[in-house]
Amino acid sequence: MPLNWYLALSAIVFSIGLYGLMTHKNGIRMLMCVELMLNSANINLVAFSSYNDDMTGQVFALFSIAIAAAEAAIGFAILMSIYRMRDMIDVDKLNILRW
Repeated sequence: MPLNWYLALSAIVFSIGLYGLMTHKNGIRMLMCVELMLNSANINLVAFSSYNDDMTGQVFALFSIAIAAAEAAIGFAILMSIYRMRDMIDVDKLNILRW
């Protein structure tokens, strides 16, 4: 497959994630959209790594997946603690971290 197809797929997945991040107000959906955006970056890393016959991009993609898993776990834990306190996860109505 040509490199352009991978880049097009990555651009589509990133666009879906960006659209979801800008339009949804639910915290869990926003986390899922951030994960989509990170996965599109991983697609780019692996595609260019395969195109250049170099393993560096694939190793960096694995590192990025590990960071994304930690980010998702911490974000989900924060959202669940907010849900227990407020009984909602609507990020527009949350003002816990404001002064």
